Order: sequence, then C-alpha cells, then structure tokens
Amino acid sequence: MPVSPAVVPYQKAPSIFMGMLGTESEPSMGTRCSSSILAQNVTRVSEFQLLSLSEDPDLQPILFGLFLSMYLVTVLGNLLIVLAVSSDPHLHTPMYFFLSNLSLADIGFISTTVPNMIVNIQSHNELISYVGCLTQMSLFAIFICMDYMLLTVMAYDRFVAICHPLHYTVIMNPRLCSFSILVSFLLSLLDSQLHNLMILQITNFKNVEISSFFCDPSVLLNLSCTDIFSNNIGKYFLAAVYGLLPISGILFSYYKIMSSLLRIPSLGGKYKAFSTCGSHLAGVCLFLGTGCAVYLGSAASHYPRKAAVASVMYTVVTPMLNPFIYSLRNRDIKRALRRLIFVPMESDCNVCGKMQ
Repeated sequence: MPVSPAVVPYQKAPSIFMGMLGTESEPSMGTRCSSSILAQNVTRVSEFQLLSLSEDPDLQPILFGLFLSMYLVTVLGNLLIVLAVSSDPHLHTPMYFFLSNLSLADIGFISTTVPNMIVNIQSHNELISYVGCLTQMSLFAIFICMDYMLLTVMAYDRFVAICHPLHYTVIMNPRLCSFSILVSFLLSLLDSQLHNLMILQITNFKNVEISSFFCDPSVLLNLSCTDIFSNNIGKYFLAAVYGLLPISGILFSYYKIMSSLLRIPSLGGKYKAFSTCGSHLAGVCLFLGTGCAVYLGSAASHYPRKAAVASVMYTVVTPMLNPFIYSLRNRDIKRALRRLIFVPMESDCNVCGKMQ
C-alpha cells in the first residue's frame, strides 16, 4: 500500500461547492502553495474531496437518474456490439475485431468514473480515499489510453483496406491484429504506471479538493507543491509520446486514404470506399474533439465546476455515443444485432407453439 503524502493544513474554500455551473463565485482552479509549506508541521493525506456537479438538493435525484441511465445505456450498447461481433461469423474480420475491443475499453472507461459518482450523489459524500483515488486514476489512464491506441490501430486498418485492398488479408492477419491489441494494452499500462509514479513522488499537496468529479491524473499533478518542474517535464513527455504520435498516425492514414479516394474515377466508388471509414472518422473526431475542448477549456477557465461539467462530455457522453456511431449506418452490425435479438425470440415462440 502506498504511503500517503503530506498535505498543507487545509481550510475549506468558501462557496466552492455552491451553485450549479458557477452561479456562485468560485475560486480559481490553481491556488498557490504557501512559501513556508516545507517548514510547517503537516498531516497525512488519507482522502481527497471530489467536486460535486451540484449541491442543490432538488437536482440530486435528477442527476442520479440521468447518470444511471447513461451508464446503463453505454454498457448495454457496447455489450451488444461485442456480442454481435462474437456471434456472427461474417463479422470475424480485423475491423470488427478492433471495434469489439474498443467497446470493451469503453465499458471499462465509463465504469471507472460513473458508478463512483452515482454512489456519491446518492450518499451525498464526495470523499475518496488516497488508495481509492490512485486506483481510479490508474484504471482511467489505462482505458482512456486504450481507446486512443485502438482508434489509431483502426485508422491503420482502414488505410490498408482502402489503399492496399488486394493485400488486406495478408497484411491484417490474425497474428498482427492480436499483436496490435497486446501492444496497445501494454502501452496503456505503461502510461498508467508512469502517471502513478509521478503522483507517488508528490510529498506535499496544496489542497485536498480535486476540481473534478473523479481522480483525473492532470488535476492531481496540478495539486503538487513539490517537484513541479519534473512533473511538468513528465506531463509534456507523456503528452508528446501518447498524444502527438498516435494522432500523427491517424492523420497520416487519412491523408493516404484521401489521396487514394481522389484517384477513384467514379463518384459512387468514392462514396463506397469512404463509407467504410466514415464511422471511425466520426468516432475519432468525437473523442479528440471533446478531449481537447475539455482540457484546453479547463486550462483557460477559472471555474472548476464548469470544467467538471464539461468533462462529462468526454468521460460519459463519448463512450455512450460510440455504439450508435458504429451501428446506425452499418448494415452488417444492424443485421447481426437483429439476428442476436430476434432469432432467440422466434425460437422461443416456436417452442411454445409446439408445446401447445
């Protein structure tokens, strides 16, 4: 069990948890460390205070029902895609193999944050233990990085399918597909452990209030009063490796895809080729767009509650919409879902008819 670091003697800032969306005055997200912090007698951190989306008692049942329904829709939708892909032999292709893994990652992604938030809303208690916060942060980093890596691998899959269709089955063989999933998971695990290591190096926190409804790694690092320079170097290094390299791969893949599409003479051929990667492109735009908007907005905003509400789009809405993005315009998925849902019902009806 990790040793809890020290924290400055803590005084709760007034009105930080008052109002919805910053209707009351809220403090800035970046309070400064005291110059005498290292000379003070400090206590041990045993728990953190998460930010609630609202302190209005009338809104608590609404928020509880809203996030519970969004969580159930997300889990059910992604689980249906996994079952549809695994049960239909026609969908045993690299594209749908990666899609089913993306759905599993989305289930893990939303399950690290929303269930804890639902319990906090119901119990009116936003406290989380130090160990629990590190665990949530680690799982969050694994699944969000896994999402990003899988989107990159899926972009490469679409690049091979459109630019090298005759060699698609040779290049995207089962061994390469399995190896891609394994590498994505190991890189995600490494990212999680590097974040964990940086947090464990923090010996003094400026506050125990986390300006988010979950233990966001970037928010936790901003609470550090020691080794700020090394933490910033670590953050920039991880952002460069895990941010710029995957998005460079995605952009390069779509650059090659667009170049190939422009060489197709017929408009119908262009549409047919692009339709195979339209859902993936929409998923990438949703994932990266909401992520960049949240983190750029939180860096510019002085109101933590507004940033926390905005992060709901990134952590809750994105994994909920993914099943709809990948299934609404995909005939293969819709056919497999109908076969998965209605065929067992028809079989039951036939059995009941024979019994009568």
